[in-house]
Amino acid sequence: MNFNALSRQREIYVHGVAGIKPLIPIDFPSLELAAKQKLSSEAFAYIAGGAGLEFTMQANRSAWDKYAIVPRMLKSVGEATLSRTLLGHSYPLPFFLSPIGVLELAHPEGDLAVARACKETGVPMMVSNQASHSMEEISRVLAGSPWFFQLYVSRSDELVSSFVKRAEQAGANGLVITLDTTMLGWRPRDLNLAYLPFLQGKGIAQYTSDPVFQKLCRELPPDQNKKKINLHSIAGLLRLAAKVPGPYFENLRGKALDQVRTFTSIYSRPDLDWEAIEKIKSSTRLPVILKGIQHPDDAVRAMNAGIDAIYVSNHGGRQVDGAIGSIDALAAISPVVKNKIPVLFDSGIRCGADILKALALGASMVGIGRPYAYALALAGARGVEELILNLAADFELTMALAGGQEPMVNGQ
Repeated sequence: MNFNALSRQREIYVHGVAGIKPLIPIDFPSLELAAKQKLSSEAFAYIAGGAGLEFTMQANRSAWDKYAIVPRMLKSVGEATLSRTLLGHSYPLPFFLSPIGVLELAHPEGDLAVARACKETGVPMMVSNQASHSMEEISRVLAGSPWFFQLYVSRSDELVSSFVKRAEQAGANGLVITLDTTMLGWRPRDLNLAYLPFLQGKGIAQYTSDPVFQKLCRELPPDQNKKKINLHSIAGLLRLAAKVPGPYFENLRGKALDQVRTFTSIYSRPDLDWEAIEKIKSSTRLPVILKGIQHPDDAVRAMNAGIDAIYVSNHGGRQVDGAIGSIDALAAISPVVKNKIPVLFDSGIRCGADILKALALGASMVGIGRPYAYALALAGARGVEELILNLAADFELTMALAGGQEPMVNGQ
C-alpha cells in the first residue's frame, strides 16, 4: 500500500463534501470516548485500565511535554521516506501494532480482524501470547505479511518451548519476550468489576491450541475446592463449555474448567531471570526482542547477552503504578545503546507527533496500542486500517512541517 499524507487528508475532506464523515474519530480522546460508549463496562475497563491509581498511565502522557519539536524551515521536504528497517527487514511505516490480549473483548473477530488490516497495509503485527485466536490462525490470515510472536514465559518450560517452536513453524519474524508480567499487576478497574477474562476462557487460545498444554490439563490433579453454585456460576460454565475447544458435553463435565485451572496455575513466572532468557534464546533461530526494558543497566545487560533488540515499554501503565513515563525511559536508554541494537518503543503513543518524538529520541520503530483496540471495537478490520492510515498521514505531515527526517527536539 502506498502512503501519502496529502492524499489521505484530501480524501477525508472530499468525502465530507458528499456528507461522508470519517469511519472512526480522528483524535484519540474522541476515539476512546466512542469506544467506551460501544464496549461493555468489563471490556472497556480491561482495555483502558492501568495499575493502581494509574499514575504510570498519566506519566506516559505528561512526560511528552518535556520534549518539544522545534520546526526548521526551507528544508525541501517534498519527498518523505516513511519506511524503516528492523532486523534485516524493511517495513513501510515506522510503527507496528503492539501485542494486546483478549481482542475478542473489542470485536468478535478479534486478532483476525487486526491481521486483515495489517495484511492490507503491511504494518507488522505483534501477536499476543493472550490472543483470542491461535498464532497459526492469525498467520494464515496475514498470509506472509510480517508478524512477531509476543511470549509470556510461563512456569512450564515445556510449554514455552512448544510456543517458540510453533512461532518458528508459523513464520514469525521474531520472538518478543515480555519481562514485566511475571505476575499480574493490581488493576482496580478490573478488580472493582471482579472480572478477569481468562477465567471465562477468553484470551487463552494459544494455550488451548497447544498439545503440551492439553497434556498438562490431563495431568492436572483433581480440584478439591468447593465452588459456590448459583445461577450466575451455572451460566458461566455453560458459556465456558461453548468457548473452549472440545465436545460441549465433555467440557461441561469438567474439561473446560480444567483448562482454565491449568492456565491459571502456569500463566506467570515470578522467578524469571536472565538465565531463563538465555535458555530461550539459545533454543530458537528467531531474533529475540526483550520487551519491558526501563532502566539503562538492563539495556546494557541485554546487549551483553547478545539480545537482538530491546523494547522500551511499561506495558501501557498496566503493571507498575508510579513508574517512570516510557518516553523518559527511552531518553535515558538510547544514549547507552548508541544504535548498537534496535530499540523498539511503546506506551503512550497517541498521534503523529508522539511517533516523531520517539524516533527523534532513539526509537527504531514505535508501537501503537490502545488506539487500535478502540478502532477495532468501532469498525473491525476497516477501523484498524483507517487508524493506520490516519496515523501515517499525521506522522508524515508533522515530520514534513518540522523540517524532515531528523527533527530537532528540545529536551534531548
